[in-house]
Amino acid sequence: MTELTALKGIGEKTAGALNRLGIYRAEDLVRYYPRDYETFSDPVPLHRLTPGGTFTVESVLQKDAAINRFNGMTIVNVYLADMTGRLQLSWFNAPFLKNSLKAGRHLVFRGRVYEKNGRLIMSQPRIYDPVTYREKYAGRMMPLYSLTKGISNQTLVKAVTEALKRVGGGPEYLPAEVREPNDLPDLSETVIRMHFPRSREELLNARRRVVFEEFFMAMLAGAYLSEHAGRQASTHVCRPNVQMIRFMADLPFSLTKAQSKAYREIAADMASGRVMNRLVEGDVGSGKTIVAVLAMLNAALNGYQSAFMAPTAVLAKQHYETITGLLKSWDGGEDSALINLGGFGMPAAGKGENTGDPGAHQPALQKRPLRVVLVTGSMSAAERKAAHALIRDHEADIIIGTHTLFQEKLEYADLGLIVTDEQHRFGVGQREALYRKGEVPHTLVMSATPIPRTLAIILYSDMDISVIDARPEGRIPIKNAVVGPGYRPNAYRFIAGEIKKGRQAYVICPAIEAGEDEDGAGSQDTAVPGELENVTDYAGKLKKLMPPDVRIGVLHGRIKGDEKESVMEAFKNREIDLLVSTTVVEVGVDVPNATVMMIENAERFGLAELHQLRGRVGRGEWQSYCIMVNTSDTDKAAERLDILNHSNDGFRIAEEDLRLRGPGDIFGVRQSGERSFRVADIYQDADVLKMAKDSVTGLLKADRDLSAPAHEPLRKLLEQYLEKGQMI
Repeated sequence: MTELTALKGIGEKTAGALNRLGIYRAEDLVRYYPRDYETFSDPVPLHRLTPGGTFTVESVLQKDAAINRFNGMTIVNVYLADMTGRLQLSWFNAPFLKNSLKAGRHLVFRGRVYEKNGRLIMSQPRIYDPVTYREKYAGRMMPLYSLTKGISNQTLVKAVTEALKRVGGGPEYLPAEVREPNDLPDLSETVIRMHFPRSREELLNARRRVVFEEFFMAMLAGAYLSEHAGRQASTHVCRPNVQMIRFMADLPFSLTKAQSKAYREIAADMASGRVMNRLVEGDVGSGKTIVAVLAMLNAALNGYQSAFMAPTAVLAKQHYETITGLLKSWDGGEDSALINLGGFGMPAAGKGENTGDPGAHQPALQKRPLRVVLVTGSMSAAERKAAHALIRDHEADIIIGTHTLFQEKLEYADLGLIVTDEQHRFGVGQREALYRKGEVPHTLVMSATPIPRTLAIILYSDMDISVIDARPEGRIPIKNAVVGPGYRPNAYRFIAGEIKKGRQAYVICPAIEAGEDEDGAGSQDTAVPGELENVTDYAGKLKKLMPPDVRIGVLHGRIKGDEKESVMEAFKNREIDLLVSTTVVEVGVDVPNATVMMIENAERFGLAELHQLRGRVGRGEWQSYCIMVNTSDTDKAAERLDILNHSNDGFRIAEEDLRLRGPGDIFGVRQSGERSFRVADIYQDADVLKMAKDSVTGLLKADRDLSAPAHEPLRKLLEQYLEKGQMI
């Protein structure tokens, strides 16, 4: 491995900034692909400019630039005109430009165009000498990377160039029998052209290889886990018992048909004598948690422990409170509330051989209350020691936590069931580490990201799938509205009105600070005012616009874990009325009192992500609302958002998204959904997904253990993938 500081131009400070992007070695750098590309087109006449697009124009200035001042901001304006039209160019807080924008100068300008009061304006255009533009830029595709503080796009371009010189694209690992039938370029050429394509066609070919390998490795890893887990006989056979029937009958609500069906499928798996490996795919608010509770209770009543792994500490605590609440309320009293284990005529036997015999592994059951334990990284050393002792001594039956559940120091007495919530947020290796804590435990995966069944069957071919496609009765459907930026004052008044009633609200922005996305992305090194709403500025604006008694909180991915948890707790406890956040609340604490979700720059998000964000409201007894602000002028954006405007059905939305999102844009609107692929998108790349699945099947049919010499590089990469959960 090559250290970053070994590369020309990278010192300790730059290396530290790159570390924040997950880049620690030169090998990481060459696999840090652009999030998008800018194609430098030839200059166009002014009549060809349209709002929302990025264009290049060339002109001789007829007048000197003028400076205006507005709200403490300086604005430099220049006006261009030709026989076909007129264009205003504006720069914010850059008064020094006035000296270089003089009448008679021949210049090239490139920037994004928008319309205001009937006139076209190019905001923050970059300025080029005409000869330099034609020689160095015209016709080329320049990479645009996700950025972080202290790293500009140009810095990354130079760093990647140096890394490619030093380490190249890395050794080829896909065998010829996989590459050649699928017409995939070799790895070295792929990596170079992903960063610096010479044409759109060249980029599409390189991207196809990257998409293929992401799908291929994910499904190869899934096949490996299935081979080494799901096909084995179970040592944790869970027999039906009357206590389960009593518990379900005494629930304070009735299970939906979909919930009941999902649990019957789970119970059948757990009693079958084979290891369960099942995915429960349910819409937002469909009630997946109670199904997981039933599965864990079933395991406990049969004498086995369950581990419930949540993606965040906030969500782990929420599940802990939900589960303990359900168990304490059962049968109506404190003394009789916790279920007594044992006494159901099950044979008391030691651990048997891995035969699948229903009586092979039934421990002697104790008559004691069932105990739920929460394990998080924020616990004190004494609390952690006490929790670990309960788990080791089988005094804990249901264990809930985050990645802390698979730490080496944590020992389980008899782990029979693993439940993971939102599995795409965990690496394959993390799930494998937890799996190794038990003796071939059952696995149940919960996902709130509905995807079309045709794709789910391919993507999760190593798992059985249960679908919960109905919401519990009594939930009031969310009222939706897709609006333009001009509606914002009305939205603010509406939110203030809901808060006055005692309710709470979210405002979602795609950026943390001006010029950055939640993942650190910026469209250019310099932000274009008004392009993306950001949490930092938006919260400041709302503090001026909202009544003084409205308490406003801020949440985004750069906030440390403990602080993030405290913000969400404050919101849940009604200490914050209005939470301005990025998509980190997409999977978060349940706040039934929140009734309004306002999403800025809604066209920037995938439909599944918007649907999950919307699912943060509508969880209480009050009517809830989702306001999606569309800042795009395109018909495509309007068509996509109209789907959400007229439907709260996540599965229908997923099918419509698949219909609209066929191969097209090099990088379309990304979902934050399954598997956390870096480049691949299951909607846009559905054809490559099937191709990768067929290749995995064919390869393993020919060489089940990847033991052939030609497959050694792939086998080694698979081992790394299982540890990291993503491409190395």
